[in-house]
Amino acid sequence: MSGQPRFAGAAPGQLGAGFGDTYPWARLRSRLHGRFRDPRRHFVFEYYPWYGMDPVFHWDQWDRRPPDDLAATTVPRLGAYDSTSTAVLEQHARWIAEAGVGVINSSWWGRDSYTDRAVHRLMDVMAAHDIQVMFHLEPYSPRRGERLTDDILYLLREFGERRRWDCFYFNERDDGRSGPVFKGFHTLVPRHGIDCLGQMVEVRDHVPPDVWRRSTDQARTTLAADFPVLTLLSDHWIARDVEPAGFDGMAPYGAFVDHGKWYRMARDARRHGLSVSFGVNPGKDAIEQRNPADPCYEPLSFLPVPRGEPIDWSRPDERERAARIATRQIDETLVWALELQTDPWLTDAGQGFLLVFLCSFNEWHEGHQFEPMKDAADLTPGERAVGYHNPEDGAYRLRHLADRLARVV
Repeated sequence: MSGQPRFAGAAPGQLGAGFGDTYPWARLRSRLHGRFRDPRRHFVFEYYPWYGMDPVFHWDQWDRRPPDDLAATTVPRLGAYDSTSTAVLEQHARWIAEAGVGVINSSWWGRDSYTDRAVHRLMDVMAAHDIQVMFHLEPYSPRRGERLTDDILYLLREFGERRRWDCFYFNERDDGRSGPVFKGFHTLVPRHGIDCLGQMVEVRDHVPPDVWRRSTDQARTTLAADFPVLTLLSDHWIARDVEPAGFDGMAPYGAFVDHGKWYRMARDARRHGLSVSFGVNPGKDAIEQRNPADPCYEPLSFLPVPRGEPIDWSRPDERERAARIATRQIDETLVWALELQTDPWLTDAGQGFLLVFLCSFNEWHEGHQFEPMKDAADLTPGERAVGYHNPEDGAYRLRHLADRLARVV
């Protein structure tokens, strides 16, 4: 490598408002098409099949009262939908395909969970639109680390073999080898933390690193004959922790890790023999708890932090300012991800692995969804009374992402 990427020293938000329009996308397109037969299979939406209306599921988080009052800072274009509705899934699949994305990473909370029962119908629809499905292994149990191999075998058999592999995702490396990919969430959180009162508290999702190591080794041994190329990704961003736990790479989640730190993470991943996958995102605008029981609760801030005054969501012009910030964030994170993950000096090129996460398609609670929102003018009187943050053009994020991906895939 001739040196770090030309923007690697720039802080987020310092690349200019017109940065994405003048960037040499053709160079990135050439890199992708020179290595992979179908680049759209290397872009994956984080996807959440956990919404329900009969009974209500997830839309009522933190004391919300659907259908007008939702656990979201913006109202979806489809309203408070049900993730098992074929009509909803068909619209999702059309939007995903039209954006130029070929894979979704479906949130999975263990066998017989709501998200598990939703998978077959989800895959039926995605297969019809030539979209493949991988799985995001969530912290559904304190024993999930011990169950890793069994969970992977279950997912492969139930949603791969049983369906004759109609849309189970296999990541193709640039040497033609391919294999399944599984990403874990909250994989390497500490055992204890200190709260705002100075008290030591147990961290709920902690799994000891040695448990992960035994389980990741066991998974590879068990699957070696059928799947010699198996990729296990951790959402943790410190390479020296990820390597001894037995994961193959790091995939930090969306806007929760500042992309100004990505270059150092990619460099460290290379030193530890790990791949790295970053999350293209529009920032974050999460809901607040209305009646928090935790005395240490603090609302999550809007990200990226705007220059000047905080966003005044009651004003239409301020909501449009937030949309401009999010658009710039999409451009910056997409370019950072592709520059770092296709750089021949860094680990992904060396291992032939490339996967770019798009965070997210429909995680409405945290406000980083690309799924279209209602236009502000289309909000009902009941929705207006809640004080949502819907912009003038509710589809701007997905349309902007589709425009950028069309330049590289």
